[in-house]
Amino acid sequence: MAPATYLDPSTALDVLQRYEHRDGLSLDELMTSKVHGGLTYNDLLMLPGRIDFPASEVKTETRISRRFALKTPFMSSPMDTVTETNMAIHMALLGGIGVIHHNQSATSQAEMVRAVKRHENGFINNPVVFSPRHTVEDVLDIKARLGFCGIPITDTGKLGGKLLGIVTSRDIQFQPPTTPLGDIMTKELVTAPKGVTLSEANQILRVSKRGKLPIVDSAGQLVSLLARSDLLKTQNYPLASKHSESKQLLCAAAIGTRPADRERLALLVEAGLDIVVVDSSQGNSVFQTDMLHWIKTTYPHIDVIAGNVVTRDQAAHLIAAGADGLRVGMGSGSICITQEVMAVGRPQASAVYAVAEFASKFGVPVIADGGIGNVGHVVKALAMGASAVMMGGLLAGTTEAPGEYFYQQGKRVKAYRGMGSIEAMEQDKPGTVGLNGSSKKGKPVENAATSRYFSESSSVKVAQGVSGDVDDRGSVTAFLPYLHAGLQHSFQDLGVRSVQELHSGARAGTVRFEVRTASAQVEGGVHGLNSYTKRLFA
Repeated sequence: MAPATYLDPSTALDVLQRYEHRDGLSLDELMTSKVHGGLTYNDLLMLPGRIDFPASEVKTETRISRRFALKTPFMSSPMDTVTETNMAIHMALLGGIGVIHHNQSATSQAEMVRAVKRHENGFINNPVVFSPRHTVEDVLDIKARLGFCGIPITDTGKLGGKLLGIVTSRDIQFQPPTTPLGDIMTKELVTAPKGVTLSEANQILRVSKRGKLPIVDSAGQLVSLLARSDLLKTQNYPLASKHSESKQLLCAAAIGTRPADRERLALLVEAGLDIVVVDSSQGNSVFQTDMLHWIKTTYPHIDVIAGNVVTRDQAAHLIAAGADGLRVGMGSGSICITQEVMAVGRPQASAVYAVAEFASKFGVPVIADGGIGNVGHVVKALAMGASAVMMGGLLAGTTEAPGEYFYQQGKRVKAYRGMGSIEAMEQDKPGTVGLNGSSKKGKPVENAATSRYFSESSSVKVAQGVSGDVDDRGSVTAFLPYLHAGLQHSFQDLGVRSVQELHSGARAGTVRFEVRTASAQVEGGVHGLNSYTKRLFA
C-alpha cells in the first residue's frame, strides 16, 4: 500500500482561501432560498468564527430609534402582565427600556411614566417643592405615590422661590399629619451655586454627606436639585439608560390609534415620556399612518416606534409616515394565536430579516417583537438585522412584572396573557375580574386590547391570544444580567465584538448560517438522559 501524501500543515490557511465553497450559507442565501420557506429562530444556526478577544470586550450598545440608543438590546413588551412602573424602572437601570402598557386609564399610565422619570436623575429640574404652609400629610402623600420625601421648601412653594429649608424623612418622623412644614424643616443647608457642573455637585454631596443638594441662584432662589440616592444608583448601574441631557431614566409607553389616544399622549408627554410606541397587531393601516403624521407634527421631539409589521410593504408605509423605529412580529409570541386564527402573519426570522433589510436603507432601527425564548433567540434576531428584541413571556415571571405569584401544580408561577386574549379585552368591563382578583365596578375605561386588534365595534370578540401562567424567574436584576452575559459570550463565539459588527458581518457574508432540520434541533438540545436539572445561571 503506497504511503498517503499530505499537504504541508503550514499552508492550511492558504488552502482554505482557495476553497470554492465556504462552510454554511450567507444570510441572503439562507433567507432568499425558496426551498426553506419561512424560517423561525429554531430553524437556523450560526457557524462559529474566530475568538481573539475576551467576552468582556463585547459592546452591546444599539439604537432603538433614530435618536435613542441603549447599552443593551433589551425591551419589555407593553403588556399588562409585563410592564408597569417597577419593570420599566429596572429595565432602564439595567441598560434596556420598558414600554408601559396602555390597558389602563391615561392618568394611571402617565403616573407610571412620571414615577420612572423621577426615579433617577442628574440635576432634577422639576423637583417637588412645598411651602412652609404645607403639612406632614402632604409629604406622606408624595412618599406613598412617588417613593421619596426629601422635599425643598421655598417661600412660594414653587421652583424659583426663595429657598427656606428642606424636609427629610427624619423631620417628619413622629409628627402629627397636620404639622406645618415650616415648624419642622431643616434650615441649615448645604447648597451649590447655579452653573455648577454635575461632577462638582456630586463631589459636594460626597463631602457634605447630605441626602439632597439644592442648587440656587445668586438671589438664593431654588433652580434645581441633586439627590445622593441618584449618585449611588449611577455607581450600581453603570449601563443605565438615561437621557443625555436630563440624566433621567429613559421611559417608553404605548398608545393606540383612536382619537382618545391623542389626549392620552398629551398626558404622557407632560409626564416626561421619551419614546411613544404606537401599538397595533397590524400596523399597516390608515389609522396608524394618520396617527404618525399627527405625532410628528405635534411632538417633533418625541421618537415614535410604529408597528407591528412583517413585510417590506408594511414597513414602507410606516417609514414614509415618519416612523423612527419599527416593531416586527405578527403571531410569533408564545401567547399569540393570530397565525392560527387569522391565517395571517409570518415566521419571525423571515419577518425580521425582510423588514430590517429594507428599513436599514433609511436608517430606521428594527425591534424583533415576539418569539424570544432564550439567549440564542436574541442573538439570532440581532443577526437577522434587528437592533433590539422585545420580550414578553421571558420577563412575565420575574418579580418586577405586575401581578402576584401563585402555585399551579406545585410550581410557583405568575399570570401571563396575550393582549388579544378575551381576558385582556374584558379587563376593564364592569363585573370582570382583574389580575389580582379585584372586581371591576363602575364606568369602564377604553380598552387598549380591543383597539390593538381593531375589535372595538365587534359584537363578538375573536381572541388572538390566550391566558396562562409562566414559571417564577426570580428578579429581573439577576435575569437581565444573565441575558447580557450570554449575549457577550455568543458574540465571542461568532467572532464579532458588537451589534454593528454582527450586522455588517451578516450582510457581507462573513457571518455564516446553516438550516437546522428537525433531527438537528433534537441533537442540539438536551437528549438521552433519564432526568436532568437545567440551571440557566448562578
